[in-house]
Parts: sequence; structure tokens; C-alpha cells
Amino acid sequence: MGRIWDLAARKGAEKVLMLVAFTESIFFPIPQDLLLIPMGLSKPDKVFRLASICLAASVLGGVVGYFIGLFFMEVLGMAIINFYGLTDKYLIIQEWYDKYDAWAVAVAGISPVPYKVCTLTAGAFKINLAVFIIASVLSRGIRFYLIAAFIYWQGERARLFLEKRLDVVISVTLLLVILGFVFIKFI
Repeated sequence: MGRIWDLAARKGAEKVLMLVAFTESIFFPIPQDLLLIPMGLSKPDKVFRLASICLAASVLGGVVGYFIGLFFMEVLGMAIINFYGLTDKYLIIQEWYDKYDAWAVAVAGISPVPYKVCTLTAGAFKINLAVFIIASVLSRGIRFYLIAAFIYWQGERARLFLEKRLDVVISVTLLLVILGFVFIKFI
């Protein structure tokens, strides 16, 4: 368990966090939360900075995903959608955008629903870019800053809790990610 805290406190950890947050918005399956939590616990005085890194990199990755969807959906975007087995949900997601617009982006940004699917399809279905960015900043910001606030205010208690139950927390987080994919798959 000590290795996780050591790794989270290393000098290059913020760059790794930034890379994971950026790529998770486009194609990477593992959420940045799994890095944000131990990094924040190892440096609770910098946890809001770490949340800001997640937010900026995630939204920037989301914009890249948007443009991939806008210009390269048939070539690259559909390959990512196919990889996750969500090809048959493509038109359902379009209906969500037609009906809910920014709310569909916000739900994907804060929930276990895969944000990468949202970014690609938002571009493919030509959702207003400004609306997409605002919804992404708000929803991703809520997600990352709630984690940061919990870590900041619970500090050592949160660390002790996670040291004893990190396997459970990681399992629950991964389960939520899987359920997000399942939710999209079965709608």
C-alpha cells in the first residue's frame, strides 16, 4: 500500500495525471479519479491544484475528442466507439443530444457514463462547441472538485480509510465505469 502513496508523491506524477485525464476523454478506459485520489491524499494541500489539472486536461481532451468526432468520426471515432461495443447506441446518443443537448454532455461528464463517447459523438452530431465546453467544464469540475473537497476536509481520515479499503474503492470505481458502459450499451 505504501508504494501507491510513494508513486503518487513522485515528481512526474502530475504529468501522468494530466496525460490520463486528457486521454480518458478520448479513448483511455481508466478514469483519472484513480490517480487523483491517492495523489490528493499524499499532498492534501495541493489537492485543488490536482483537481484543476484533471479539469483542464479532461476538457482539453474532450475538445480534441469533439474535433475527432466532427472531422474524423467515420475513420477514428467509430473505431473507438466500436472498441467499446457501442456502435448500436450511436443513434440513441444522437437522440439524447437532439432532446437534451448540454444536459447529455453534463450527465456524461459527471457520471460513470463514458465521457469519451460523449466527446466523440458531440462533434459528430455537431453540438454547439461553446455549449459542449461549458457543460464539460461544469460537470467535470463538479466531479473533480467534489473529490478534492472530500480529500481536503477529511484529510488523514480519508487516507486511513483508503489505506484499509483501497481495493474496495478501486473495485467500486471500476464497477461504476463498467456500469456506465453497460448503461449505454443497454439503453
